[in-house]
Amino acid sequence: MAYVVCEPCAGCKYTDCVEVCPCECFHHDDKMVYIDPDKCIDCAACMSACPVEAIYSEEDVPEEWQHYIELNATKASELPAITEMQEPLADS
Repeated sequence: MAYVVCEPCAGCKYTDCVEVCPCECFHHDDKMVYIDPDKCIDCAACMSACPVEAIYSEEDVPEEWQHYIELNATKASELPAITEMQEPLADS
């Protein structure tokens, strides 16, 4: 099972999670970050690093955010990878 970035990340885009990821599975756009489920090694390092608690194990994603499972997979395949921490969005 991969980890999934969910709703709390939208609009804040903290990248603390990216900094601790050993497999470089994060991708990003101007709104949030996404995890590539094919590259994620299920280490959970990102989950505890997220300051807004936006990352869940795929099996623990709340019902109202289930669509983020597919969204992460789709966006990760379309967007550039991110490997270093960046400034969060201004509204964060």
